[in-house]
Amino acid sequence: MGFLLFIAGMGGLLYGIDVGIIAGALPYLESTASVAWRLSAQQLSFIVAAVLLGSVLSSLFAGALADWIGRRWAMVLSGVLFTLSIPLIALADGYLPLLLGRLLQGVSGGLIGVIVPLYLAECLHARQRGRGAALFQLLLTIGLVAAAVIGLMQANSVEAATAAAQHLAEVERTAAVFAAKDHAWRSIFWWCLTPGLVFTLGALLLAESPRWLAQRGRMEEARTALLRTRPADEAEAELHEIQQVLAPAASNPSAPRASDPLFSRRYLLPFLLACLILALNQATGINSVLAYVVNILNQAGLPGATANTADVALKVLNAAMTIVAVVLVDRKGRKFLLMLGTAGIVTALVAAGLLFRSVEGEQRDVRPMLQARIQSDNLSLRLDQATLQSFGASANGAPRQLTVAYSYGPFTNVQTRRSDDTALPLLNVSREDTVQPDSVIGVFFRKLHLNPFADPAEGANAPLRIERADIAAVPPASHGWWVALAMCLFVASFAVGPGVCVWLALSELMPTRIRSNGMSIALLVNQFVSTMIAATFLPTVGQYGYGTMFLGWAGATLLYFLTAAFLLPETKGKTLEEIEAHFARKG
Repeated sequence: MGFLLFIAGMGGLLYGIDVGIIAGALPYLESTASVAWRLSAQQLSFIVAAVLLGSVLSSLFAGALADWIGRRWAMVLSGVLFTLSIPLIALADGYLPLLLGRLLQGVSGGLIGVIVPLYLAECLHARQRGRGAALFQLLLTIGLVAAAVIGLMQANSVEAATAAAQHLAEVERTAAVFAAKDHAWRSIFWWCLTPGLVFTLGALLLAESPRWLAQRGRMEEARTALLRTRPADEAEAELHEIQQVLAPAASNPSAPRASDPLFSRRYLLPFLLACLILALNQATGINSVLAYVVNILNQAGLPGATANTADVALKVLNAAMTIVAVVLVDRKGRKFLLMLGTAGIVTALVAAGLLFRSVEGEQRDVRPMLQARIQSDNLSLRLDQATLQSFGASANGAPRQLTVAYSYGPFTNVQTRRSDDTALPLLNVSREDTVQPDSVIGVFFRKLHLNPFADPAEGANAPLRIERADIAAVPPASHGWWVALAMCLFVASFAVGPGVCVWLALSELMPTRIRSNGMSIALLVNQFVSTMIAATFLPTVGQYGYGTMFLGWAGATLLYFLTAAFLLPETKGKTLEEIEAHFARKG
């Protein structure tokens, strides 16, 4: 069983790498590929978005694929696709290989997100099923940390190469720095090859899911697979339960039929409950908090270097608390951990929301002054002493922070500047930086008339409009540390509860006959909610402030707590067939 858990955990590692690896590689890819291959900003955005598109597409057919070729071979296929994507990207000499490689990574991630939790649920004994899902989540968080560490290592190598080239002539120095950056982004992807190979080769050595084998009438093979992780008497008892669930309707009128559709009444309650939990898991705001934590802490009063250090610390804390969840999930149960985690998240979000409200209430509106500075639908200014005086702020007062939310038609953005920033960077508002080029996802969904994202054509000629412009004193560092403490509570609570339990809800609640396809749909719901929150984060905090955003997430998480308390059954120690029987009685 240890080998099974290790390989499944490697699947979680690949999933985390899929999500996090581009962050470290993109700055160097952008600065070299745009010169060497003359890639446009639109093509670079396609390269970044290809992973999300591939993940969404593969989530749609992952369940059907797992039913067709089996869970084991579907895992092997996902590993092969990930492994093939690495040399395709790292050896790329143009746009198409890069795009195809990133698309393969996304397809691999979507398959892993459905099939590995499905395989764990169907193979592990009820006593170890929670630990298996927790290990998957633990390795996922370690994958995120590993991606950040690999990016940091390459960033240090680029800085060292840049420093070493300072004595060279300009042409030689430019070439040396270019070579260092080109080597950096390729090396970041090469580092990912080893875990891909380990997962692929390890999946080949795994046994097939006993429930998949039983569904195809291969009972002896199912018995052999069960005996690999259970004593003989428990394997026989569980195989008997599986046979009863799969019994034909003639001998068991209450048994589900193979022709029963996904939305049959007997399946509706567990399916909807799983979809609700997957949606609420993202409605906590976890992905946006992890993505924007540096911005959040800067806005709260912490200086840039401290906020970046806190970002790394939060990701390490996420992994550490997932280890706690591994220990507790099969002892305390899913329901307990989910209620504990969501209660902690609500507390953290309410605290952060109130902390931001306490400083956002002191902001002064300077929107008319900025609107008057617009020239040719562009705006440029530095938050220097002259600008502060023109806004009516004291020249010798506390450091000030300017927050500007603006739009070109449906395209919105938010920028902040601080008067105590030694570089005093220019606040530049232009159409070119705001109206984003069309993306693969936008084109795909627009053809289906389902596109939730803005159309670049609508922002091409729209005038610049200042939606909000507020200036206020920079919050003290103590305020920033209180917000950082709230973020620590948020991440720790998520890791110990929803971070692990969401994979269990995804795999345990679905009845056997709909498990693979139902998991595909539920994970797609999860990804859709995550995408919509990410798309609305900056516009919301720009228009209404961080306090509103955090309190809104707290409301959604309170609903999550109530769902766990009153709708979710405790599945600790129960076989999948016992869980299915519980919902059958409810139906």
